[in-house]
Amino acid sequence: MNARFALLLIALLPLAACKNETPAPVVDAQTTDAAAPAAKQASAEDPEAKAKAEAAVQAAAEAAAKSPPPITGTDYAEIPNGHPFDTTDGRIEVVEIFGYVCPYCAAVQPTVGAMKAKFPSDVHMVYIPAAFGSVWDNYAKAYYTADAMGLVDKTHEAMFRAIHIDKTLKGELGNDTPEDIAAFYAGYGADPKQFVSSMASFAIAAKVNRARQWVVAAFGDDRATTPTFIVNGKYRIKGKSMDDVFRILNQLIVAERTKAAAPATPTEATPATAPAAS
Repeated sequence: MNARFALLLIALLPLAACKNETPAPVVDAQTTDAAAPAAKQASAEDPEAKAKAEAAVQAAAEAAAKSPPPITGTDYAEIPNGHPFDTTDGRIEVVEIFGYVCPYCAAVQPTVGAMKAKFPSDVHMVYIPAAFGSVWDNYAKAYYTADAMGLVDKTHEAMFRAIHIDKTLKGELGNDTPEDIAAFYAGYGADPKQFVSSMASFAIAAKVNRARQWVVAAFGDDRATTPTFIVNGKYRIKGKSMDDVFRILNQLIVAERTKAAAPATPTEATPATAPAAS
């Protein structure tokens, strides 16, 4: 089966997710120069996948407008003492907890990218790479290194394609080294040695640890999975399928916008209530 076609099929399946489980490393039978093929840029964006993603974004918005308000415990979980991860200017924060090695994250990324492009100015999209151990941690470090170098906008979707379509990186099917990963970013202008050094730096480790702690708090006693979407640090979306997830996401954004626009009552405290979409 064509890899790109298989990827699109995954997107149509009921919601499934990569779990917080450390994969067993796969050791190559012989040593090869993995850096050479990985240094090539990933394949170009698939126009058909882009069109399907834009249609999915439109369908989610329409479903959100027609559906009843989301239900606490069924459609989303409230996060006790939840707070935005990286948004302090009053915008509504939408977080995606993802992993580059996660096939389900790769399947939904075209839709996530199309959704992000259509967000109004009061919505801020934040990606948080899951650090579940082993190669997941290397890719979390790579994300924050690329972010510090200003490369994420050019490389985020390309990294998914490199792992899941082009197979120039192994993802969960192997044990990509920092050098392997840096070779990919070299195709987008990064100095490989500097990239590897940055991945191993204290500053990047601190960012990964902060993200890990936030993710742990967001899931509480539940098992962490990817992809997961969180609105304003307070509402972790569940959903029965990815279509359902994007519908709930739209509704919670509208609910948070409505609450922010409502006049405050100075004479009495306002109790925390479950959001309701308008």
